[in-house]
Amino acid sequence: MTPGTTGNAPDHVTLRQILAHDEDGVLRLLHAPAGQDVTVHGVIIGEEGSARPYDGRIVLAAGPAPDPAAVREAARRGAAAVVLREPEGAPVPAEALDAADECGIALLARAEWADWGDTLALLRSATAFASAGRAGLLADDVADGGLAALATATARSCRGSITVEDTRFRVLAHSATGPGADGVRLSTILGGRVPDRRVAELRRSGLLHALWTSQDVIHRAADGDSPERLVVAVRSGGEMLGSLWAAADGRRLSPDAAAVLRRAAALAVPHLLRHRLRESGTARREAHALRGLLHGDGDRHAHLWSLGLPPDTPCAVVVAVRGDTEEAGADRTLEALAIQATASRSVARALREQDQVAVLLPVSDDADDRREALALARELDALAAGIPGTAPVWIGAGQTVRSGLDAPLSYAKALQVVRALREREARGRDPRPVRHAGAGDVGPTIDALHMLDAVRPVWEAGAGPVHELIRADLATGGDLVRSLAAYLETAGDVPRAARRLTLHPNTLRYRLRRVRERFGLDLDDPDTRLVLALAVRLTGVI
Repeated sequence: MTPGTTGNAPDHVTLRQILAHDEDGVLRLLHAPAGQDVTVHGVIIGEEGSARPYDGRIVLAAGPAPDPAAVREAARRGAAAVVLREPEGAPVPAEALDAADECGIALLARAEWADWGDTLALLRSATAFASAGRAGLLADDVADGGLAALATATARSCRGSITVEDTRFRVLAHSATGPGADGVRLSTILGGRVPDRRVAELRRSGLLHALWTSQDVIHRAADGDSPERLVVAVRSGGEMLGSLWAAADGRRLSPDAAAVLRRAAALAVPHLLRHRLRESGTARREAHALRGLLHGDGDRHAHLWSLGLPPDTPCAVVVAVRGDTEEAGADRTLEALAIQATASRSVARALREQDQVAVLLPVSDDADDRREALALARELDALAAGIPGTAPVWIGAGQTVRSGLDAPLSYAKALQVVRALREREARGRDPRPVRHAGAGDVGPTIDALHMLDAVRPVWEAGAGPVHELIRADLATGGDLVRSLAAYLETAGDVPRAARRLTLHPNTLRYRLRRVRERFGLDLDDPDTRLVLALAVRLTGVI
């Protein structure tokens, strides 16, 4: 492999073949002045300031914005095509298209939901298909029939039953099952994946370790009801993509079964690369659509279509937000919550973003279903609480909206619920921390927070004795601010406020007297108490 490149395709790979392979729409052809049958020799990430020739490769222009100069430079250095990152919400500039037309070079745009890793994976997969070959053992039988045809042809050649599995032990294809098939094969095919108990057995026996590390076919002799088996890893370079299993099915495997399986593994590479690309692309496209839907970005109808949701489906959003932490297991907690949400409710869609998980939950108009979001919040809270040593997680359930088009409203409300829960916990409002709720459970706190947000600019632009008190006291530790907060929240009940502060009542009375004498504030005046109450809340020290 040439330094600086990500792979070299054979001479017969064309732009047309690459685009035909792109079933998920990672790339969009913008302009091909020389046609789509131009030869592509590989892919390379564009390098500024380098004079090295591109020699017919596709150049990934990974800069922050489409640059006509980069198109001209790629053409000057012999590139076959340039892939640009399309600006969000805007077409590629006409100047870039004009440059491509002028230089006779193909121009493509990367899909907004994809990244450069998806683009590389697509080109790698297309290259593998083109270079797999059409001659020799199995190739003519398989042709373009995919993994199912490969499994059938391999089974016929080695006189056994074949399963093709990915690295998560899911069955991607299998040959026909004969009357002599063993129970493990039947349960694997019926369940669509290798049973957990079987995976555990293979791990204990060391066979999985051998499979993950061996470059050759592994033989496992018949044992009781378990027939003779052969297994080989499917690899692209050093990367494990999956495995092929051959099991004797009422008769002995052919003498050349190992050679057949070895050749089948080579032919399976492009198919497993395509499977991985499609799976990654689907997940990334759905995440892009869900992110756009929740944040109100882009075409919401298109986002719902990408998620497979009709626009008239009621839904609610549940958000779990993790507290600030550098603990190693914090991300695993959020991952566990996302898995739980989608595993327990197949219609749910989960999105991980930094310190939170947002779940879009389609519901029906039934009254019980409309409480489903709060039930999910309760389940996620119980799961988070049961994970030892993790940072706190607050979970808010937004209101049910009549359509996924209104999901941003429910998402915003769920975030408001989380903020209210954190505020109540910070101020010790609840005897025990309450870390999940719906909007109706913390409505007054949400309203108070909205009012504080509205009054903050007025407070910050003002001046006077209350401002002087807050500024001076915070500079020396904030004892007076905390004392005033407790005094005002207990409606002037000194003994109760003192207990909250763990102070003697006389100490609190002394502090209140200092407020009156030093800053000239009348704590019996309703307007003064209102301004003080707002001011101490806006400080954020309580």
